[in-house]
Amino acid sequence: MAMKENTDMFPRARIPYGTWGSSFFPAWQTSALAEVNIAQFAGEAMNRILGIRKVPKSELEYLVIGSTIPWHYKFWNAPLVASCLGHRIPGFHMEQACATGLQAVMLAGADVQTGSHDVVGVLTFDRCSDSPVGVFPERRAHRRTEALSDVWDNFGFDPATGDAMITTAANSARKHNLDRREVEDLTLCRYQQYFEAKASGFLDRVLVPLEVLSVQGRFLGLVDDDVGVRELTLDGLRQMRELDTCVTTGTQTHAADGMATLLVTSPEKARELSPRPEIVIQFVGKAEIRNHPALMPESPTLAVQKLLEKTGLTMDDMAVVKSHNPFAVNDAIFAKVMNHDWEKVNKTGCSLVWGHPQGPTLTRIVIEGLEEAVALGGGFVLLSGCAAGDVGIAAIFKVTEGGES
Repeated sequence: MAMKENTDMFPRARIPYGTWGSSFFPAWQTSALAEVNIAQFAGEAMNRILGIRKVPKSELEYLVIGSTIPWHYKFWNAPLVASCLGHRIPGFHMEQACATGLQAVMLAGADVQTGSHDVVGVLTFDRCSDSPVGVFPERRAHRRTEALSDVWDNFGFDPATGDAMITTAANSARKHNLDRREVEDLTLCRYQQYFEAKASGFLDRVLVPLEVLSVQGRFLGLVDDDVGVRELTLDGLRQMRELDTCVTTGTQTHAADGMATLLVTSPEKARELSPRPEIVIQFVGKAEIRNHPALMPESPTLAVQKLLEKTGLTMDDMAVVKSHNPFAVNDAIFAKVMNHDWEKVNKTGCSLVWGHPQGPTLTRIVIEGLEEAVALGGGFVLLSGCAAGDVGIAAIFKVTEGGES
């Protein structure tokens, strides 16, 4: 594939191939992850993954972590997680709802670009299982104390619009005159793509089985499967009750737990740390938009349009296209607006199928997308997703083989 050379968002930043990894994403309350502090687990898991990838943790200079659900000791954020990793380094915590996993990667790229650090670890995680419940003082409200709230309340209520997330999917489906049968056909295709990737061994390059230990070091369980992935049939999808326009329990994702990690480094460190230094992964560009109210699933498509306009690239330039799609409606809109075959999107799996822990979702999508591009011999990788507040985010990376020019 001919590669355009007109874009390079962070000329100094690279993602070293093969230094990444993700846990499996078990559905909420189906694994031992429901019983532990997810930040502690994530730090320990990153240590394990770096060991498997043969990257000395002493190389890490800084840590960018991302999560969306409060966890015990979150005030101490990245320094605490780094201590669980076993390497006392500074860092910070960020969150942007479901865009967290990609935004953390971009922030790490910016840090390397400024020359602040040469090796930045990105670690994203979340646990939807038993999310904490809070009571919030509201001194300017009619009630001095707001009602109990947890993550599920946020899924069901956007304070800016009063709508639930499922309503945004239905609104978007109606706006674009989507056909429920096509949305179900797309959904079945996504499941088939996942199972084909799993059978081929592709997911073994990305996902790492991880032990879950108690504070005392007692073995609680092994996270070694995307528990919650269903065996769906087209007839089964057709028979599901429509919750709202084009949305059934089969055409939306499920809450999950998990973590994902990768490194962002200088070119020199990428060559030193990668098992295949001839593979070069560069940052091309990023775009974000905020859509009209209650149209969240349409937002990633608008972000992609903005990004392609900024970079001068087209869909024909893309070797890999992957999306965070909490609703199958997301991908149906993208295909229709961009005139792009939806069978060519998410060819190795997606969050519609394997679940949505929020923080690490888009990080896993980044890793899968880059791994797929390497298998194809390189090319541009387009990644997109939606986030709370009708936000869309999109980014492009470039994968080449042959080393730095």
